[in-house]
Amino acid sequence: MKQLKQLAKLALFGSLIGTWFFPIASHAQGAATTFSIESVGELIGLGEADLREVVINVIRFVLGFMTLVAVVFIIYGGFVWLTAGGNEDRIEKAKKIISAAVIGLIVILLAWAIVIFVARTTADVTGNTL
Repeated sequence: MKQLKQLAKLALFGSLIGTWFFPIASHAQGAATTFSIESVGELIGLGEADLREVVINVIRFVLGFMTLVAVVFIIYGGFVWLTAGGNEDRIEKAKKIISAAVIGLIVILLAWAIVIFVARTTADVTGNTL
């Protein structure tokens, strides 16, 4: 049994050393590559998109998702109110959930307005149209 444990330790040590040196050996045989921002962009599939358009699309996606979350919270608050059964504590909890979600929607709408304003202002400055 002792010899089996020693053999297992030796095999583990050998595999760790092998995996440590294997990447070095494999990179030593490869061709030299050049690193550039364009190559990273092509690798992750950005293509030829304008940076401003990409940022605006990401912001629109995030704000759209946040709007969806706020609407879900309003529905959840309505469900809590509906199932309160006259319990004043649950009704107050539902009112707080709904009011917080409505305030969140207002903040999200203001954020949409700011994004649209900044996008149009920068488009006018740069001469591009959105």
